[in-house]
Amino acid sequence: MSIDKSLLTGSTTTLILKLLEEKDMYGYEMIETLANKSDHTFDLKAGTLYPILHGLEKKELVESYEKKADNDRLRKYYHLTKKGKNLLKEKKEEWTIFSNAVNSVLNGGFSYASI
Repeated sequence: MSIDKSLLTGSTTTLILKLLEEKDMYGYEMIETLANKSDHTFDLKAGTLYPILHGLEKKELVESYEKKADNDRLRKYYHLTKKGKNLLKEKKEEWTIFSNAVNSVLNGGFSYASI
């Protein structure tokens, strides 16, 4: 079963922030990690990821720096800022409230039968 892309759109930024909370990563590493952790539910393309990262950088939620990889290739890594950590915390709380409400409705809502 495939998931409606509109459901994924609103979550992508939060998922990227969460990955960067765990450790600094470069773009392709984020794409691979997200795909693996989500059993390929989230298969981002570079053309989707990099505009998001640039937007996060502009808002000072992430910072980038360059570092040489094992093969002597220069890679651009992204690091979560304090401002980014605060936004991630807010987004996690928002998601908990939202997902609990959706699950409540899907599972029939509050039951008055037990009162």
